[in-house]
Amino acid sequence: MAVVPADNSFAVRLNRGMMHLSRHWLRYMLLLVAIYVGVPFTAPVMMRIGWTEPAYTIYTMYSFVCHQYAFRSWFLFGEQPVYPRAAANLTDLKSFESYSTEINQGNSSPVDLTQWDRPLIDTARAFVGDTKMGYKVAFCERDVAIYGGFLIGGLIFAIPYVRRRLRPVPLWLYGLLGIVPIGIDGFSQLLSEPPLMFWAQRESTPAFRTLTGLLFGLMNAWLAFPYLEASMRDAYNEIRDKFRRRDERLVAQSGKSA
Repeated sequence: MAVVPADNSFAVRLNRGMMHLSRHWLRYMLLLVAIYVGVPFTAPVMMRIGWTEPAYTIYTMYSFVCHQYAFRSWFLFGEQPVYPRAAANLTDLKSFESYSTEINQGNSSPVDLTQWDRPLIDTARAFVGDTKMGYKVAFCERDVAIYGGFLIGGLIFAIPYVRRRLRPVPLWLYGLLGIVPIGIDGFSQLLSEPPLMFWAQRESTPAFRTLTGLLFGLMNAWLAFPYLEASMRDAYNEIRDKFRRRDERLVAQSGKSA
């Protein structure tokens, strides 16, 4: 029986690596998403135990992908899990404005938190919390829901029965559940803010942000993962067939030389 000679060239190692990735892509992607959505929760934990420098590093890193408004973020270790603006009309929660003393502490010029203007936006972005209010997660409520929903969808897709049978979500359903709710909630809020002010200012609630973000994340997972699975399966089969043809060719060559 002819033996295929070993080949450890860079091209072969690269193809083997791609073959491994195409077979185990889902676990790596879910790990990356879990890290991406999990790291923002470590920032308030670090603030709580006094590791302020690494915590602020996380806040800074995620500030490039999220507005981090304190009144639209989750808080840990404080009096409430959220501190919405009074405009959200959540009477069972103390408003963001009611913590004006804590939020303006150290400011040479106290900010009027009732006015939607640049000072409020800058203050809300910079404020990470204190011992009374707790410390905010480095992702806003909607982003936590979006990426959390995407992760949940990926974990559901990882179930073997689902992974074998699930097909991409129909585009009409993706639009109806994924795009329309988050679009209505987000744009109705955006278009009511200065300088646009098309109607009376509207402030969404943590529940609406979470629900619409979760739907968007789940629908994106349902749309993306079946397509990725099909693409990775094709890539795996193509590389496997390439190795098979190579082995057959090397066996034939070794047989002739013998």
